[in-house]
Amino acid sequence: MLGFLGFDFATWVENYDWESLIIKIGSISLKVIAIFIAYFIIKRIGRKLLEQTFNRVMNRKEISEGRALTLHRLVENIFQYALIFIVAATLLSVFNIPVASLIAGAGIVGLAVGFGAQGLVSDVVTGFFILLEKQIDVNDYVTIGNFDGIVEAVGLRTTQVRGFNGTLHFIPNREILSISNHSRGNMQALVDIRISYQDDIDRAIEIMQKACDQVAAHNPAIVEAPKVLGVQAFGTSDVVIRVIAKTVNMEQWGVERQLRKAIKDAFDENGIEIPLPQQMLVQRDNRNLQQNG
Repeated sequence: MLGFLGFDFATWVENYDWESLIIKIGSISLKVIAIFIAYFIIKRIGRKLLEQTFNRVMNRKEISEGRALTLHRLVENIFQYALIFIVAATLLSVFNIPVASLIAGAGIVGLAVGFGAQGLVSDVVTGFFILLEKQIDVNDYVTIGNFDGIVEAVGLRTTQVRGFNGTLHFIPNREILSISNHSRGNMQALVDIRISYQDDIDRAIEIMQKACDQVAAHNPAIVEAPKVLGVQAFGTSDVVIRVIAKTVNMEQWGVERQLRKAIKDAFDENGIEIPLPQQMLVQRDNRNLQQNG
């Protein structure tokens, strides 16, 4: 059928310069392989240099460790994106695709899809100001919206927060409306202890303060010694006494557990009861119920 169209496929195959085609394919393949090899080598060397640079910065204590880790991961991400862009442009030039024309075309297309990319632009702008204002750093304990946890990475597009149950949350920067950073300065350990109404409150406070002082004497995480404030509230079957202390950041929970144990041991030694919740059962006369019914 091709013969009727004036095209002899067999003659074309026989006369085609297959040798030059094979050489061209081989040359392009070698260039592509060389580009990818160079990419992995440069990526590895770049990561190593960045790691060494930021390790020196942390050793000199020019900036905090959390800030250094934040900038390290951000610079590493920018380096990877830039490297990928260079590799893509180099591959296009190998296939004789004009990069300048593609960039010009991308500018025109960018106008068309610009409205769809508003979220990405908002992510980048918000991420930039979060980093510029030093709102959070890697390893900070933060609350962002409904998420509590430790910051693992701060990027130009997303912020990664590891929850205390192990879940890693990827939060788009544009959705970060407010940040509560719990890692700036010392933290407060707060413990509420309940005693029965039959116990002497003043005696209980004295015993609690002695137990707290013993804990503070052996725990370097306590910055400001625990203080028994006094009666905090009255329950249905108990009196609530509050204790507060200042601790090193992220150590407040451990200090609270230690204070509870020390106070419980001291109460056991001195015969002070920590009451169990009680339920009041009201019995009514069945005859009264029948008469009222």
